[in-house]
Amino acid sequence: MAVFTPLTELQVARFLERFAIGTLITLEGVPSGTENSTFFVTTDQGRFVLTLFEQGESDELPFFVALLDYLAEHRLPVPGPVHDRDGIALQQLADRPALLFPRFPGRHPESPTLAQCRVLGDALGRMHKVSQRFEGQRPNPRDLHWLAMAQHKVMSYLSEADQRLMGDEIDTYQVVFGDASNLPQGAIHGDLFRDNTLFEGDRLSGIIDFYNGCTGDLLFDLAIVVNDWTSDANGDFDDARYTALLGAYQARRPLNETEQALWPVMLRMTALRYWLSRLLVVYVDPPAHDLTPKDPGQYRHLLAMRLEHGAPPLPPASAFRSAP
Repeated sequence: MAVFTPLTELQVARFLERFAIGTLITLEGVPSGTENSTFFVTTDQGRFVLTLFEQGESDELPFFVALLDYLAEHRLPVPGPVHDRDGIALQQLADRPALLFPRFPGRHPESPTLAQCRVLGDALGRMHKVSQRFEGQRPNPRDLHWLAMAQHKVMSYLSEADQRLMGDEIDTYQVVFGDASNLPQGAIHGDLFRDNTLFEGDRLSGIIDFYNGCTGDLLFDLAIVVNDWTSDANGDFDDARYTALLGAYQARRPLNETEQALWPVMLRMTALRYWLSRLLVVYVDPPAHDLTPKDPGQYRHLLAMRLEHGAPPLPPASAFRSAP
């Protein structure tokens, strides 16, 4: 159960008095998640998600609030936080920072269809295009500098072959990306896996869980998405999904020449990012709660596949449709 701080109906009913969203009807703890306490809240005026933040830096929460407000104002399918009667979104409840969001309908796609890949690529392209004008700043906590520092924490748990693989890869990234100063930057999601989206059929109803959001390379964000959304069970690319997602993305934001040249290496770097972060959870910094860590081997294998097979060609410019 991912409710680490239980709440009573009376606590939540009193909390809701701060907002103009009606009175409490039902309160339900959400049995998923790894870091925060989450509840479904139904009032006589609608359905909402209440999140209590259990760990992390609370001084970073205003960045997330501002980013979600900004993206929602630009008509992205993002749940902008609910503001109270005084215009304040970030609250306190049960001695925890708290945010209330509209609850979007839909389910996470387990095996994305081509239509879902196109819709997600289009939405991500639109998000990256407008996020370049977002004024908030939060450094990427999982960037190349972090990889170089964090690798030393897991080396003693790896085989000699994996030690060489990780060390050689990070050395390569430092050479390749060290002079890549013209990679487009903006606000990124930072963790846009399938389970951070909601679909009703082939309609994208929501992009959720922005708590890895930060300022960084847009290509980094795109590579995380493509590795998850377009890989088959063996880690190979599904060419049709790959083309659908990247074609729709580039119709909104075409990659520049530097991004195109660095694309295969960025796919490797983001694969290693998750291999390393999952190793840290297993061996160094286990979750504070009784939760099963994700398998680091999945992304170790994905990295090996990217090294062996590279990346398929990016869809040609002629495949892009014009987009407003």
